[in-house]
Order: sequence, then C-alpha cells, then structure tokens
Amino acid sequence: MTSTAPGLEADAPHLCPALAPASDQAGHIEARGIDHIPERERHGRPRELFSVWAAANVNYLCLVIGGALILMGLTLWQAFAVIVAGNLFWALAGLLAVSGPASGTPSSVITRTMYGIRGNRVNTAITGWAICLCYVSLNLSAAAIAAFSLIQKAGIEPNTGVKTVTVVAIAALTLAISVYGHALIVKLYLPITLVLVAVFAVVGISVLRHAHWDYTPAARLHGGALWAALLGGFALIASGPLSFNNGADFARYLPPTTSAKKVAWWTASGGFLPSVVVTALGTPAATAIDMTDPQSALEGILPGWFTPLFLLALIVGTIAINAMTSYSSGLALQSVWVRIGRSLNVVVYGLLAVALTLYALLVSDFLHTVSNVLQLTVVLIGPGMTIYATDILLRRNRYDGPALSDETPGGTYWYTAGVNRAGVTALATGTAASVLCVSTELYVGPLARAAGGLDLALPAGMAIAATVYAFGMRRRLAAPARRPR
Repeated sequence: MTSTAPGLEADAPHLCPALAPASDQAGHIEARGIDHIPERERHGRPRELFSVWAAANVNYLCLVIGGALILMGLTLWQAFAVIVAGNLFWALAGLLAVSGPASGTPSSVITRTMYGIRGNRVNTAITGWAICLCYVSLNLSAAAIAAFSLIQKAGIEPNTGVKTVTVVAIAALTLAISVYGHALIVKLYLPITLVLVAVFAVVGISVLRHAHWDYTPAARLHGGALWAALLGGFALIASGPLSFNNGADFARYLPPTTSAKKVAWWTASGGFLPSVVVTALGTPAATAIDMTDPQSALEGILPGWFTPLFLLALIVGTIAINAMTSYSSGLALQSVWVRIGRSLNVVVYGLLAVALTLYALLVSDFLHTVSNVLQLTVVLIGPGMTIYATDILLRRNRYDGPALSDETPGGTYWYTAGVNRAGVTALATGTAASVLCVSTELYVGPLARAAGGLDLALPAGMAIAATVYAFGMRRRLAAPARRPR
C-alpha cells in the first residue's frame, strides 16, 4: 500500500495520545478486530512496545525454565550460554512486528500472503490458536498455583471448589483486559512492568545470596550426551520468542511512516532483556532449592514479609502474558472464519483455556507438561515464523492492508482455490524436517535417533522452510516488477 503524506489529522494522535481515536482508547472496548486500521486512526510511538513485551516476559514460567536447564544436567555457565543464545530469536520476533504498521492489520491477516485465504485459516487455527491455547493454560496454571498458596496462607483450604473459583476469577480478570483490547494493554503494561521488575529484583537478591556458584552436576555430561542437553535446552529457550509471531497485533496502530527499525528494536529488546534476566535467575536458584517444586522452595529463601507480594507478582505476571495471548487469539479466531466479534471470540477462548487449565491442575503434572509442550511446539512454530520473516524480506515489508482484508475469490491473496502452494509446501516440508530431527521425552525422530539423540529440529526446519518458500515465491513476486507501469 502506498503511504500518503500524513497531515495534521494523522499526526495529532501520534503527538498526543489523548487524541487517539475512539476505536482505540483505554477504558473503551476496542472497536477494531482483524479489519484494516485506516491511517486517520493510527497513533502511538514505537517505544510503547517495550513495556508491552517486557510485562509479558517478567514471569514465573521463565524462572521455572531456567531451573529446568540445571535439571537437564547442564552447568551454570552452560545454562547461561543457552539462555542467551535461545533468546536471540527475539530479533526474529522484532522483525515480524514491522509488518503491523506497514499493513495496518494483525499477524493472522498478514499471513494470508503466505498461505492464501483458505490455507491461512488452517495455519492460523493450529499455530495461531490451538498452540496459544496450550500456552495460556500453562501460564494460567502457574498463576493458579500461586493463588492457591496465597489462599492457604489466609487460612482457607484450597479444595477442588476453591481451586475452580480461583482459576475462573484469574481468567475473568485476564479476559477483561483482552476484551478492552490494545489501548488498555499499552496503558497498563508500563506500570505492571515497573512493579514486576521491583519484585523480581528482591527475588534476585535472595537467589544470588543462596546460590552455589561452585555447583557441578552429579554426573557431568560429555560428548553426545552434552550436545543433546545443550540442543534440547536451546530448543526449550527458543520456543519462548518463537511462540510470539503476533508482534504485528500490537504494532498495527502505529502510523505507517513509523520507523521499522524502531518497531523491531523496541519489540525485540522488550522481550529479550527480561527473558534473559529472569530465566537466568532460575538457573542459580536450581543450585540452592528444589526446582521440582520451585514456588514452595523459593518461599523458603525469601523474607517472610515478602512472600505474599511475590505470590501476587506471579499472578500479575501471568495475567499480563495471558491477556496478550488471549487478545491475539481472539483476532486469530476471527481470521479462521468465526464470524463473531473479537470480544466474543476472546470469551470463547477463555472458557476453553479454563477447562484445559483445570485438567492440567487436577489431573496432569504441571512441570512435566510445560517441558514437553514447549519442546514439541518448535516443529511447527520454527518453520512458520521463518516463512513469515522470509516473506517480509522478499516483499521489503510492503503490504496492502485493504487487499489483505479481501477474502473473495479472485482477490489478490486468493491464489489457487484460496491456497498459496508455495507457503503450504514450505510449511509442510519444514515441519516434516523438524519432526524427523526432533528429540523430546514424548517423541524422538529417526534422524535425531541416528545422531545420538541430538535435537536439530529448529535449524533443520527453519532452514528448509525458508529455502522452499523463497524459491517458490521468487517468480511470483518478480512478475509484477517486469510489467510496464
């Protein structure tokens, strides 16, 4: 879409957030869904994205994952190296966010360029909705466990009824933020970030005081076993930033003239910095406490007066990340062709998340489920995110928002019978390569087994998906450039 020079009407919301359009104001339910945001309604600055992503990543789950690396047999410094390397994928999440201001549409609409109108419905239903449902349920479980402990300290026994009410209450607060939408998220997440940073600073001081810096695993890993643990840990950490292919959802209200570099920087740094710091705190914590029950163990090394604040922070942090995920999932469900409003989609999504969370809490083992789900999702989200990034680079981030909203046969992104064969083929081959190379407790691919248990799913799937997509789209994207103007 060719951008027009912004006049006073377009500039006013950018210069003064109070003049933001009624369709996107904190305290009002967001009017827009997956439809294109016209230039007159664009507002905000790229730096607002930092707190949006930081609030979502100063959370308990990062702490648990950091401890899991020690349980896998890594040393402290090996774990730190894996944490930094895996979180470098936040640069990819930042790249994807630049498509928001360029198109004025959410990620689940932009991916129509890659898979076609019909093909994108299937892709979004799986990678943009079902997988996100698992993440929301896992985070909601973490918040509920913290709330159960807080309730018990108040002298109330958390029986099944109390647990159910608690989960529903946390979910209701989360969904309220998601229903009000983008403007409320942007406004709330700066103070939430500041509060969470202060709380985790106290946790960090306690962890550092009790950590055993001379820690060595009982059985030090060598050779193939060491590489298997390093690659498995890398996939576990990388699954975090790779799960956030929804950066455009929160950047799409920015003016189309916004610097793409700034959008990418504030998104990537907002995810990278807190993820590295909080996950790295979980690593030394595992040398001092039992990380199979991290919450109870952490309470043992924290000041008594601080424990209730810590538990509240865990709840607030998980609400922050789940509100973002639920918001994007509401948009994704609209893109799948569920013709109801974004707000109602969010509510439907929340009910499913509550049901899955109660199952996880009352039937399944929480920590074990976290590890398995995060490791297995890379077979899909790795290739999918790479295809998205490759498309942005091939098109030079030029997207036609109104054309993306056209779902009729014969539209720009209808392709062949509603399917872009290049994107579908790339996703299928990339996922197949990942499945062959993945190594988890639930499943070990034949190539991973032949390589001694090494998990090469991430590099294999991403490289093949990018190559196949670039080759398949090369002629299609080059053709218009050869036509006379």
